[in-house]
Amino acid sequence: AVSGVLGCFAVLRRQSLFGDALAHAALPGVCLGFVFAGGKSPAWLLVGAAVSGWLGALAVLGVVRGSRLKEDAALGIVLTTFFGVGIVLLTRIQNTGNASQSGLNSFLFGQAAVLLQRDVLIMAGAGATVLALVALFYKEFKLLAFDPAYGSTLGVPMGLLGVLLTGLITVAVVIGLQSVGVILMAAMLIAPASAARQWTDRLAVMIGLAALLGAVSGVAGAALSSLDARVPTGPLIVLLATAIVLFSLAFAPRRGLLWVGLQRRRENRKLAAAAVHGPGFHKAPGEPDYADHLGALGGVHRPTDRDAAPNAPIKERP
Repeated sequence: AVSGVLGCFAVLRRQSLFGDALAHAALPGVCLGFVFAGGKSPAWLLVGAAVSGWLGALAVLGVVRGSRLKEDAALGIVLTTFFGVGIVLLTRIQNTGNASQSGLNSFLFGQAAVLLQRDVLIMAGAGATVLALVALFYKEFKLLAFDPAYGSTLGVPMGLLGVLLTGLITVAVVIGLQSVGVILMAAMLIAPASAARQWTDRLAVMIGLAALLGAVSGVAGAALSSLDARVPTGPLIVLLATAIVLFSLAFAPRRGLLWVGLQRRRENRKLAAAAVHGPGFHKAPGEPDYADHLGALGGVHRPTDRDAAPNAPIKERP
């Protein structure tokens, strides 16, 4: 639910892949948190992941502003670098023989079965804090997503709001790492928001619907995964979220492919009827004159007085 809410702002700001970079950048922090705590302490792992993800976000911004590289190239550089460091650290930890490192690799693909009650409580507390901050700064985030230039003219600190929103997205990514995994966490930011966008044009409704779709896919995926320990939770959750996106793309009103296809078919029938009946076709009040459109497009020409002049009988002068 939290990732769906923050994903709406990421999608509207065209920063969908930013969450992917944050998720991959969080892996070194997870490993360093394990090293500092000497075990799988949920608080240390979450703090380490948040700090590492935040550093990854700053690295992306630094590369974009300090070089001629575009944001997509900066995301690719930061993503691969941090993920490579995380894999090296994870491999070293697994080779130490420390028994407490068992299950640490669940951060790669996600496995809800390894979550303990204290893990769930910490994640719930962090998620509630994020949602409270989103509700508190809702108007400012809305302005940041749609018209940051206008917000700057009003004296609203758009830069600080962008930093705050990035921090909240980082926390949302960190919360879902152990359930969905580093590799697939970006899908939980993008999929619910993209599906919700197909059903509404209002931001408040989009946020609520994205939260609902994210929660449904997460709970359903975790429940199905618990039936078979060999099935990883993360990929199953992502598959369910993707199915919701495909359903929305096909059947959503006004935006869905089926709806658009029916609308085009209806318009084509009206155009064909106008062409058959010609100028005498009676159209409904307020309905466009499709015969005129066909005349302009298909070369149909209505006779005028000028056209009839050459065929008129010649009158002799007295």
